[in-house]
Amino acid sequence: MVLIAHISDLHVGAPNFKEDILLEAIRQINELKPDATVITGDLTDNGYYLEFLQAAEYLSDLKGPHIFVPGNHDARHVGNETFEDVFRYRKGTFVMDDLTIIGLDSSEPDLDYGKIGRSQQIWMEEELERASERGHFRVIALHHHIIPVPKTGRERNVLADAGDVLQSIINGAADLVISGHKHVPHVWRVEDTFFVTAGTVSSLKLRGKDINSYNTYYITEDSIRIVLNEVQGESRELASRSI
Repeated sequence: MVLIAHISDLHVGAPNFKEDILLEAIRQINELKPDATVITGDLTDNGYYLEFLQAAEYLSDLKGPHIFVPGNHDARHVGNETFEDVFRYRKGTFVMDDLTIIGLDSSEPDLDYGKIGRSQQIWMEEELERASERGHFRVIALHHHIIPVPKTGRERNVLADAGDVLQSIINGAADLVISGHKHVPHVWRVEDTFFVTAGTVSSLKLRGKDINSYNTYYITEDSIRIVLNEVQGESRELASRSI
């Protein structure tokens, strides 16, 4: 079995950032001993260099491999350049055993909406094809959601090129697409692909009675199980399917 942990939207530097909740989430994830942890953006609130350094210090406590992609807040105040200085890359491919995780940069400098762009989309298609040839379980990670998320109000911040990217993902037979941005956990299924948005792990900018959370994905040769983990609450299965 492969276990992936997924956290998003830390918002380090924000007035409503909760250090104690983030540290507890990291402690819980380390106890789970995931094969990889994916962080899907908004590590910072304003994209300031000191916020990136602070976020990196917190996340250095995570054990095992971890993969970062930037969010819209990370691209503020030239943060799109600073992100790469601190975390080395804004997109990339992580390969282990029978798993490929493709990280995309959906951020646009100083804008809230996201975009993949044609060149990155072509690169993603090529990476999906390589992963398929290897027979790997295929995961795509990005900050912005591709499909609108319920209970988030008027939709303004979906990917500008969501339709084209969605078609490439389905044609490339990705198994799992994970994102953040809206602070609302949700699962869509399109054909055989799960699209999962995570809540915020450590910001108090929450909707309704939601509390801080992170996701875990349990992958075997013939199944995937998606679990929502409330940092100060319970864990529950959001969805599952046979592969």
